Amino acid sequence: MAEAVIFLGPPGAGKGTQAKRLASELGFKQLSTGDILRSHVARGTELGRLAKPLMDAGKLVPDEIILGLIGEELVAMPDPKVIFDGFPRTLAQAEALDRLLQERGIRLLGVLLVTAPQEELVRRLLGRAQQEGRSDDNEETIRARMVEYQQKTQPLVDYYARTGSLRAINGLGSVDQVYQAIQEALGVRA
Repeated sequence: MAEAVIFLGPPGAGKGTQAKRLASELGFKQLSTGDILRSHVARGTELGRLAKPLMDAGKLVPDEIILGLIGEELVAMPDPKVIFDGFPRTLAQAEALDRLLQERGIRLLGVLLVTAPQEELVRRLLGRAQQEGRSDDNEETIRARMVEYQQKTQPLVDYYARTGSLRAINGLGSVDQVYQAIQEALGVRA
């Protein structure tokens, strides 16, 4: 059966780590729009050529390009089992994704909102920046990203709450504790 899970959450909440683990253990494909965009750019596809100048300028890639990328990925899967990591990012993307899932007969298992207090997120991101040598992850930039995330994501949180598919996950605790909460929220066991 074709199924999907959506991961939402602020930077540093651990959604990428958890999405990767869930995808691996359940046999789902993890779709990260950032990874997909970089792949299309590297391969020189038409969508990649459209996205590259925007990405180089630090701008968001328009919804129609992102939706085109996601659509291509889903069409390439005969019986999609997919985890969306960091997508959708806008209300228009969420509504378009709903239509796409319905057209393809893909059942949405749930939308997981992984959260943690802002000071914990900042601490995690500063630690990651040190470990990975990411000079762009300074405290000022991180806090600005948090504000942008809140402004853009709250409409998605409200939207998915109205549909009854939103599940809030406390991102504090060990990786295993958070993962167990995710499994319980989805009613699955890997």
